[in-house]
Amino acid sequence: MSAAFSKAAPVTAPPAMLTPVAGGVTAPRGFQAAGVHAGIKRKRRDVALIVSAVPAAAAATYTTNIVKAAPLLVTREHIAQGPIRAIVCNSGNANAVTGEQGLKDARRMAAVAAEAIGARPEQVAVASTGVIGVPLPMDKIEAGIRRAAAALGVGDGDASDDGGSDSGSLAAARAIMTTDTVPKQIAVEFSLRGKTVRIGAIAKGSGMIHPNMATMLAFVTTDAAVSPAALQAVVSRSVDRTYNRITVDGDTSTNDMVVVLANGLAGNEPLGAGDPELDVFAQALDYVNTYLAKAIARDGEGATKLIEVRVEGAASEADALQVARAIAGSNLVKTAVYGNDPNWGRILAAAGRSGVDFDPSRVDIWVGDVLVARHGAGVPFDEARAAAALQGPEVVLTVALQAGTASAVVWTCDLTEDYVRINARYRT
Repeated sequence: MSAAFSKAAPVTAPPAMLTPVAGGVTAPRGFQAAGVHAGIKRKRRDVALIVSAVPAAAAATYTTNIVKAAPLLVTREHIAQGPIRAIVCNSGNANAVTGEQGLKDARRMAAVAAEAIGARPEQVAVASTGVIGVPLPMDKIEAGIRRAAAALGVGDGDASDDGGSDSGSLAAARAIMTTDTVPKQIAVEFSLRGKTVRIGAIAKGSGMIHPNMATMLAFVTTDAAVSPAALQAVVSRSVDRTYNRITVDGDTSTNDMVVVLANGLAGNEPLGAGDPELDVFAQALDYVNTYLAKAIARDGEGATKLIEVRVEGAASEADALQVARAIAGSNLVKTAVYGNDPNWGRILAAAGRSGVDFDPSRVDIWVGDVLVARHGAGVPFDEARAAAALQGPEVVLTVALQAGTASAVVWTCDLTEDYVRINARYRT
């Protein structure tokens, strides 16, 4: 692994309108969170609870895998019914492919959380992540949910865990991790119609990551007032441009979801469809989601580098995205980056099998700022300089198709021996 590489999320300067703040999902008014160790995993936190003081408008996106886990089905039902008060999540067990018992257990998680915070079961979103095909240890989970409710807003102080003194948001972020090596959270502040508004979020993801949702969860809170319909539209668009533009290994899981809660406690006039101020909110949400999407790709299983694939000069954004995804998903490209090998032929070959019609004789390719191919053919370049561009913690590969003006960006990571080691022993 590169000595300079850190699995922590890269520091990306936010737009001028945004101010970074501490607190993750508890930064917005009226939200509390906790994460505890319930015993599903041997030592680390494994049950998280996020609670809004008042019912919140909710929006979500879900995995496109036709095999959907029980908690996802329950959450979809509950969000369709109206406002949400809480999100409860366990790690270490996916509660997927568990039949009717799995549905009963997911509904029981919602009921226990609702009882603990004084809400109705249908006001609770449920999520799980971990091993597929194993029944939930409900005795441990129920006890964990009650402990999390009692610990809202503070760390649970469990000395057996690696974060006993965490804030509520960071404790929750740790509790949803599986093969992640670092917790992922962010919060920003901005102005909306003269009111100070905050968006906070936590996420998990490291393996089984691919567009159209993957083994990732993201929970976003905001104190902005947004109508449910407008919130869903903004969230769907944002997810398409952020979480759906990362890939680690080409696999899409059964449990993936993004849930956004907006409780309105900032006091702004509610935002509806077509409201110009909705664009301001959308920009802030995009920044939060992009930050976390890149953090997930950066924390790919066994990864030593974050790779940004830029495709420019495409006939349409859809074409650019399709080519970028093909390059980012190429094991040959990912292993070449790992080995610091500026093998541009692999990049062009991946683009060529993307299904997009373009003229290979017009394509230019850069590794970092080094031009390695022009008009579809290699050009003399400094091999050492190109290799050096691949050695840093963040690598940029740029492909110019010369077919139009559209562009797209996809994030991935390198593919290493450690990825095989981690997944060869996932259940053990």
